[in-house]
Amino acid sequence: MRGSEIGDRGLSIDFLHCLYFTKQMESPFFLYEKLDVWRLAVDFVKEIYELLYGFPASENFVLSSQIKRAGISIPSNIAEGSGRVSVKEKIHFVDIANGSLCEALCQLKIALELGYIEEESYIHIKNKAAKIAMMLGGWRRSLSTKLEDKKNNE
Repeated sequence: MRGSEIGDRGLSIDFLHCLYFTKQMESPFFLYEKLDVWRLAVDFVKEIYELLYGFPASENFVLSSQIKRAGISIPSNIAEGSGRVSVKEKIHFVDIANGSLCEALCQLKIALELGYIEEESYIHIKNKAAKIAMMLGGWRRSLSTKLEDKKNNE
């Protein structure tokens, strides 16, 4: 099912440009679900949650909560950006995802310094964050090239 067919059924194409259907048209999927960077970011969040189990109860509404929000923001902004039509908007959300990644990593470093997580765990999650950052950087460069090409063709 293509976007125009969806539009013919009374649904707005503007809101479905990121929705796709399998050949059987039984199981729709959203573009972000096919992005490796989104999948890795979701894994990153799951690992953050596992690390937070060891935090003291006094941190439940402070550092722990802040780390969760920053972590969840990464795949959320990847998903939101993938759903935007404008390349400029896509870049904006990639940048927000990258900023949230840096924020989460900074807070995890603070947790390390406070003794809430082990250095080995921090190094592991930092390596995963570096991979996500590289993937986001590559996606941003690709989008920036599209934006420049579009400007040059106008």
